[in-house]
Amino acid sequence: MSDHIFKSHNKTVLLYHLVFPAKYRRKVFTKEVENTLVQTCIEISERYEINFIEIGNDEDYVHFLIQGIPKMPVSRIVQVIKSITVRELFLQHKEIKKMLWGSNLWTSGFYANTVGQYAREETINNYVKNQGKEYNKVHVGQLKFDL
Repeated sequence: MSDHIFKSHNKTVLLYHLVFPAKYRRKVFTKEVENTLVQTCIEISERYEINFIEIGNDEDYVHFLIQGIPKMPVSRIVQVIKSITVRELFLQHKEIKKMLWGSNLWTSGFYANTVGQYAREETINNYVKNQGKEYNKVHVGQLKFDL
């Protein structure tokens, strides 16, 4: 289970599930490439406030379970990981660049999903919906604004 990150004015557990497919879905992630990827991610976590909880891969894509901080949006986390890993993997595994015709390692897109440490979406939805006193409850569908 992930620990909370304490900052001067907040305490957070922000977990993200990210998936990066290899360009053209090429099968580039051998055991040696995977080892380099993991080592590179360890170095990233030492320089940035990105904690890699888990890294898993198939031959043509990689899954990451990452803990971040509020200051760093998911798009920035993705940018950091993609840019640094491609540089290191191309540098240490020249065969990958040949397989991709000198192109990028990763597709331009990615999959991102938040991960709840304590409950599912339905549980949190019900918890939030049932907060406050009965007479103060306002449901999203009931909100009306006069402009």
